[in-house]
Amino acid sequence: MYARLLRCHGVEERVRLGSRVGFLALHGGLEPGTEGVAARAAAASGASSYIVTQPRTLGWHVPSHRIERGESPELDRFLDHVEVVISVHGYFRPEWPDAVYVGGANRALAVSLAARLRPALPELAVVDDLARVPLALRGVNPRNPVNGTRGGGVQLELPHVARLATSGELTAAAARLTEVLVSFAAELTERAA
Repeated sequence: MYARLLRCHGVEERVRLGSRVGFLALHGGLEPGTEGVAARAAAASGASSYIVTQPRTLGWHVPSHRIERGESPELDRFLDHVEVVISVHGYFRPEWPDAVYVGGANRALAVSLAARLRPALPELAVVDDLARVPLALRGVNPRNPVNGTRGGGVQLELPHVARLATSGELTAAAARLTEVLVSFAAELTERAA
């Protein structure tokens, strides 16, 4: 299914290999602003990135746990290169309050990142307790690419306010979040060296 999405007109897949820390944005365009956060954090920290964008009019959401190895040589190359992943997603559910949900199977990394995000985002709840993260946003399925590396990863689910302003630029909250991701990725890279 994912391979079919990648062949659609207007879908772009971009890989940049840098450090052994990687940023994913699998739903860019569909979850606007996620690609900007991931790309900026990767570039500023020297991390690797794998970013897919699609036209908003396409609107094809392939759930992360349905993206399998072998469907994209570029994604496979990225996952083989990196040790840990930070996957940036967005959500809009009127029934859920705006919060940053911190999922992914590497729970120690998730707790550490959440602790850094809280002071940077005082206007938002930062939730890393999986029991409080909505089931669809937990990112703990072993088939999810965020968990497909040796060190696993963290899945960030961002509300609109932490992604994109109406002008197309990152919101103030997204800019602060990105700064935290840059320093977090740089420290992870240093530790791995």
